[in-house]
Amino acid sequence: MTRPSFSTRAVHAGERQPGGEYTPVASPIHPSVGYTYESMDDTDTVLGSQKAGFIYPRYTSPTVHAFEQAVASLENAPAAQAYASGMAAIHAALLAAGAQNGSSMVAALDIYGATYSLLKNLFAVLGVTSRFVDAADLPAVEQALQTSQANILLVETISNPLLKVADLPRLAEIAHRQRASLLVDNTFATPYLFNPLDHGADYVIHSATKYLSGHGDVMAGVVATSEENKKKLYETNKMIGANLGPFEAWLALRGLKTLPLRVRQQFSNAGQIAQWLAKHPKIAKVNYPGLDGHPGKQLAAQMFDGKGFGGVLSFEIRQADQAAAFRFMERLQLCQAATTLGDVYTLVLHPATASHRSLSAEERARIGIPDGLVRLSAGIEDIEDILADLQQALRQ
Repeated sequence: MTRPSFSTRAVHAGERQPGGEYTPVASPIHPSVGYTYESMDDTDTVLGSQKAGFIYPRYTSPTVHAFEQAVASLENAPAAQAYASGMAAIHAALLAAGAQNGSSMVAALDIYGATYSLLKNLFAVLGVTSRFVDAADLPAVEQALQTSQANILLVETISNPLLKVADLPRLAEIAHRQRASLLVDNTFATPYLFNPLDHGADYVIHSATKYLSGHGDVMAGVVATSEENKKKLYETNKMIGANLGPFEAWLALRGLKTLPLRVRQQFSNAGQIAQWLAKHPKIAKVNYPGLDGHPGKQLAAQMFDGKGFGGVLSFEIRQADQAAAFRFMERLQLCQAATTLGDVYTLVLHPATASHRSLSAEERARIGIPDGLVRLSAGIEDIEDILADLQQALRQ
């Protein structure tokens, strides 16, 4: 049989784990904190990683393993390592890629605020130097890597919250030419739109809290990578203990099955919302890769092969300060103001006080995040209902 399609793999990958005399159709939840073997020799080899198996959930568990297999399949990856959150996944990937005292890394300027703070604050204390550059400026990226002798380049496929598209094939060439690993946060794009490992990335990171699980009821993270890098992630996590729990893994695996169905609707809704907002007299600017005039539209169309432009957009309310943006968000009735994205619900967020709150006003200004900017994550509701809600909130 030829390799199944993406949609079929989303439904079946990670399932049918052998259970002795039977094979369950859906992966069960294994909450046990211990696993025993008849032979202590088997216990010894599993503990020493000479033999596959389960021994303690800080290492892994059957339910977590099933989720990891499913994500690896969708990302065309040899392996994956799951974590308790997306930030834990980013942190672990940076450590595995060689972030250590005396090293340097280069990151996209407009990355997620918590990631920016992780590099600027925590890794700086640990002796890691970080430089932030516009990932669309390829010569500047290469120069930053070369002059700093960085061993890591960290970017987002679609940036949060300005929706810039990274030229990942070119960035992979640049990173490897400068002997750096390319780490890609693929949360906004999802594996449905793009598989960075196929185009040279070394680590692909997801906040599985978002699109992969998709229902706003589980926090998780995951890194898809090579078998060799998986071993680094696995051994590091045995010490750190940022492991994903079995109940959360089961929810994430269950949500993953409908990923293609959900994102097709979300991407379609986001495109229509962006078009509608771009024509609205109270909106000064809309950031969305699918809009004519967006500097990354042609690149996105090529990279994403006509499957869409993502489910997130951001927009500036004309002449709005923080208070005006807050009042708009409070007037929404269907769209919910929540500090997350990728759910079946349409969600709005104020980047200056939420996703990028940890940045100073000067840092936000440098990136291009004004007080009147609102981020919207399209849900799967009927498009007419979403637009009606936005209309009544803007009218008031």
